[in-house]
Amino acid sequence: MSTRAEGSASDEAHAARGESEADDESATSEVHAARAERAADDHLPPTHTRMAMWSGPRNISTAMMRAWENRADCFVVDEPLYAAYLQATQLDHPGRDEIIAAGETDWRAVAEWLLGPTPDGSPIFFSKMMTHHLIPEVGRHWIAGLRNVMLIRDPREVVASYVRSRASCAPADIGVLQQAELYDELTAAGAEVPVIDAADFLRDPRRYLTWLCEWLGVAVTDSMLSWPTGPRASDGVWAPHWYAAVEASCGFEPWRPREVVLDGHGEEVAEACRGAYEQLHDHRLTVVDR
Repeated sequence: MSTRAEGSASDEAHAARGESEADDESATSEVHAARAERAADDHLPPTHTRMAMWSGPRNISTAMMRAWENRADCFVVDEPLYAAYLQATQLDHPGRDEIIAAGETDWRAVAEWLLGPTPDGSPIFFSKMMTHHLIPEVGRHWIAGLRNVMLIRDPREVVASYVRSRASCAPADIGVLQQAELYDELTAAGAEVPVIDAADFLRDPRRYLTWLCEWLGVAVTDSMLSWPTGPRASDGVWAPHWYAAVEASCGFEPWRPREVVLDGHGEEVAEACRGAYEQLHDHRLTVVDR
């Protein structure tokens, strides 16, 4: 039986995928076939929407990417700044050399691509973005050309999940400080930037997805609430290190309270991010019955 994915989702084992290349191709083909069938049924109107969902690691961002990819009218990209980030920092991340070799290491080229036509012609271009990839070398002026959303999670939960796959952790690694900075920059320039807390979202995914689609001006589809299990061709090459739980999922896992235990250093990291998280949390979207 497949499970439902919560972004911490990999609170379970983060071991490498066991699927073979044949399984990977089969799962991807199944997704494409399902999308083709829905394209005829959904009667989705054409739009030209470029959306960036800015998160930190160990959130529900990959499950969000699954939801958008499962639409008939959406192209998704997985953390397009990751290779540039690792090339510049040389941090010891799982699969670092493979990520650098497979990705675009010039952030300018990434920005131009994200602002260009959707690669497959789909009317919606969804970018799963990590705010900790916005190192000082990366310009930010181009981000205003996207419809931006902040996806946040309690930093104690983030740290607890993060250290299961990478032993070292610093405040800059989990993206909350950078989320607050980016939010301030964009809203100071007059942009509307919804903030979604993962805990709120998981209590009622349908309602939050409906609000988000209406805000973007795109049709709402039930296909966003469930998807086939398995890997995707759109997944980054780092998926074997981080995506075990989401690959086993077929939808969003309902929210549940978590008992978080951190060591002294982990508590320090979470506390260093607490103020930024609470600032964003104060601005979070709360969707109520109309």
